Amino acid sequence: MLQATSYKLESGYILLISVLVVSAVGVAVSIAVILFGLGSSRSSFSMEQSGQSKSLVNACADEALERIREDTAFTGQGNLSLGQGVCGYNVVSLGGQNRLITASSTVGTVIRKASINIDAINPKINVSSWLEVADF
Repeated sequence: MLQATSYKLESGYILLISVLVVSAVGVAVSIAVILFGLGSSRSSFSMEQSGQSKSLVNACADEALERIREDTAFTGQGNLSLGQGVCGYNVVSLGGQNRLITASSTVGTVIRKASINIDAINPKINVSSWLEVADF
């Protein structure tokens, strides 16, 4: 009779250990899924801010182009505040009708910059290059 009791106890321990191992694996998988979801959310939020910042830097550059269209002698600075971000632009005369516009925007922690070269203003503005740059 002693052997039957011993076998039932061993069987119970095996079942208990099996349940613990399966539970541990389930918890590990659950944690991995949660962490992956958090990482995806952060990445998605950064991508959204990056897109907003790009739109904002383009809006600032367009504002600078509009200022030049209104006053062909315009040089100087300006800024805009739209939505969640701010941007600024600077227009520099390079001589004659050549102008350099530098624009920068910030949304959250994302900064985007653009450099625009103009080689003619009259009879219409001609943009010779419009580049997103890492720094000016």
